Amino acid sequence: MSSHVGELLVQNGLIDKAQLEQAVQLAKSNGGLINSAVVKLGYIEEAELVALLSRQYGLPVVQLDEYQIEPRVVSLVPQALAIKHHLLPLELNGTTLTTAMVDPSNITALNDIKFITGYDIRVVLAAEADIKKHIEKFYDSDISYDNLFRGMDEDDVEILSNAEEVDLNALEKATEDAPVVKLVNAILTDAIKKGASDIHLEPYEKTFRVRFRIDGVLYEIMKPPYKLKNAIISRIKIMADLDIAERRLPQDGRIKLKLGNRREMDFRVSVLPSLFGEKVVLRLLDKSTLQTDMTKLGFDEQQLQVFKEAIDKPFGMVLVTGPTGSGKTTTLYSALSELNKATVNISTAEDPVEFNLFGINQVQMHDDIGLNFAAALRSFLRQDPDIIMVGEIRDYETAEIAIKASLTGHLVLSTLHTNDAPSTINRLLNMGIEPFLVSSSINIIVAQRLARRICENCREPVDISPDVLVSVGISAAEAKHVRTYHGMGCQKCSSTGYKGRIALYEAMPMTEELREFVLNGASSAEIKREAIRQGMKTLRMSGLAYLKAGVTTLEEVLRVTATD
Repeated sequence: MSSHVGELLVQNGLIDKAQLEQAVQLAKSNGGLINSAVVKLGYIEEAELVALLSRQYGLPVVQLDEYQIEPRVVSLVPQALAIKHHLLPLELNGTTLTTAMVDPSNITALNDIKFITGYDIRVVLAAEADIKKHIEKFYDSDISYDNLFRGMDEDDVEILSNAEEVDLNALEKATEDAPVVKLVNAILTDAIKKGASDIHLEPYEKTFRVRFRIDGVLYEIMKPPYKLKNAIISRIKIMADLDIAERRLPQDGRIKLKLGNRREMDFRVSVLPSLFGEKVVLRLLDKSTLQTDMTKLGFDEQQLQVFKEAIDKPFGMVLVTGPTGSGKTTTLYSALSELNKATVNISTAEDPVEFNLFGINQVQMHDDIGLNFAAALRSFLRQDPDIIMVGEIRDYETAEIAIKASLTGHLVLSTLHTNDAPSTINRLLNMGIEPFLVSSSINIIVAQRLARRICENCREPVDISPDVLVSVGISAAEAKHVRTYHGMGCQKCSSTGYKGRIALYEAMPMTEELREFVLNGASSAEIKREAIRQGMKTLRMSGLAYLKAGVTTLEEVLRVTATD
């Protein structure tokens, strides 16, 4: 904690002495810096503070994401020292070690690094949040499961047979055994650090494996000792407040974790009895990563305009379609965030409620007590709603009530599981909905997929034959000039060549011509051709646009989209 920074802020009139005293008290109680205390109290923006220090000490300000930081350089400074002094080594040139710091007046820190590394220190400034993020990334970013297993004595854990009768006391004792607790905690925290969306714990006849879904693809992470299978699964069930004695029926629960940096993470837990034991899938729900800004979802300009026009209408249906895990919920939440004003009443029926949104009445479905989508919809209509969101239209009853609500002055948002936007029409007709109701109720149908982004850190050009590009849908004229890229694989992307995902959209507004097509019983193919003629950009077209922009690869476009 540096008093120099506090004095500097007072001298420049950015805070007064009373505010400095409050910041000092907060820093003492949290064991942190005055820098973070004044920012946390709202007295100054972090960017303004960093700019002031830059002017005062004549030091450059850097964005750490712009550096290609090598792990061997980071390893020069011990983790404890980096955390204690809020600093990170960036690069080594000859005998000079460039180090990012929050507080350049911290002489003790500079002396410590110089003594430990033996190098001259060149200081640059960075925001505290930026340094914290990169400390978490580079230190202990990969959990060594081998080391965890080395410390495990399987004899310390009560092993349970697959017999239906279980010794609950022995099972509870096993789940509280230190190695099991440590291993489960390591799996959960490693999934967060690797940016996984799901964790799969899968028992087979002679093996037990753990897989993470990262950017939409499953990767095997580890194979814990098979004898620990029941103890590990039961530990997760206890954390999710589930019945550990019930191993014949599916169960659903939730785990809420509070991480060291005060970030909260929810895990949605699903337990499914399989042939060789219970399979557990945990879905990671991180509200801090929820993207509710519609302009950043992946719509191009024309698609975004027609989508906004559709949700701005006072009534009608907005349908989002795609397979599980394609980002439909994120798109709907972004639409609700746009519509969420004090002047409207919004109710949602969800199964499950993934994120809590302020100002929106969210209802969790419970089929076992008769609270399904249809029942919730009926109740909503007695609650004076303006906007209704139904998690999914699965049957005729739900579809009928949703369509009737959309035709009686309500805006209804929902999802379906279909391959593309035009085939959604036939899906509703096959449920038994009359063509005139479908054509008159729908404002827009949006199909979407998620494609992996090329890792920016190891992205490089790759040659693809123009003939191949033409065969996937790029014009012959364009194919000669398209520059394509792929990821070589690096530490930042865990050698996959991909980091993060981008949404591909197919937005089909229900025009008068398309309404006529529906009323005349046109097929999905005919509706699709007419929509394309009117300017609809298909999923394949969206994917190829990102391919041409160097954002994704040809393999990804072919993996997530079908030929038009």
